[in-house]
Amino acid sequence: MSRTPALVAVLLVAAPAAAADWPQWLGPNRDGSTTEKVAPWKQAPTVVWRQPVGEGNSSPVIAGGTVFLHAKLADRNEEEVLALDALSGKQLWRMTYTRDAFTSPFGNGPRATPAVAGNRLFTFGITGVLTCLDVETGKQIWQVDTLKSLNAKNLFFGMSCSPLVEGEHVLVNVGGKGTSIVAFRADTGAVAWKSLDDKASYSSPIVIGAGAQRQAVFLTGDGVASVNPHDGSRLWHFPLVDKLFESSTTPVRAGDMLVVSSITYGSAGLRLTMRKGRPAFEEAWKNPALTCYFSTPVAIDDKHLYVVTGNNPLAFKTAEATLHCVAAGTGKALWSKP
Repeated sequence: MSRTPALVAVLLVAAPAAAADWPQWLGPNRDGSTTEKVAPWKQAPTVVWRQPVGEGNSSPVIAGGTVFLHAKLADRNEEEVLALDALSGKQLWRMTYTRDAFTSPFGNGPRATPAVAGNRLFTFGITGVLTCLDVETGKQIWQVDTLKSLNAKNLFFGMSCSPLVEGEHVLVNVGGKGTSIVAFRADTGAVAWKSLDDKASYSSPIVIGAGAQRQAVFLTGDGVASVNPHDGSRLWHFPLVDKLFESSTTPVRAGDMLVVSSITYGSAGLRLTMRKGRPAFEEAWKNPALTCYFSTPVAIDDKHLYVVTGNNPLAFKTAEATLHCVAAGTGKALWSKP
């Protein structure tokens, strides 16, 4: 009899119910970090449950003990959003919607990762359909076909910008003339503001700073664009065009540095400053060897980043990947490991 309470205590401590949320692209702070302390694995994790899902490159997110997934239905021009219980994998609800036909050489399912904010879930499909759902029931609150309504063109591999929820707005890179970056009202889906002429990219934005220094930073198809998240006014712009038009990584902040990357350009470090009371930048360094394709660098503190690079496809070399520890202030690799 005395063994049972001890066993129950161990199960309760080991249960993942108290795990921190991961409610959007790159986690709660949109920087690949969490406040949760995770001990190093001593052995391979045990599979607790499995659920079949449709095609997609979108990442799952978790909030309030629920896993949310965005995928494509097989053999249909439809996408689905699933809510699963994080402990058991039991389906809580499922929602589907019709989209335009789309095919690409590297997958036809959603690429953008959903975002949970309060009682709402936001998804951005591969054909540019932005949807807001009720977290508890999966009921559609609103939906906007951004490419049709804003006269923009889809990307070769499909729209990929993971929605950024900033206050009462949802920001995405649509890529139209005058509608490159668009903020939609989170409650109704109406356009709150639209900004710039940059083409879209496969990257997702971040928001940094507070007060007068608050800015939303996008890596578009034409460069690094900083806008005021409240009204969309342009703050600054740094030209960065990938020769394959495949900018995919998310800008990363480390201290006062902003690091941006693409596969053919390499990486650049921009020192964040203020000029005449407005956010500004100074180019600090460029390292053509830090060619990041799909892997977004991770800041491990204010002065260092982990960066995974791949071969520039235009070099026609055997594909390989290398992990580097990079000094944020100089762009120099302190060590590298293939």
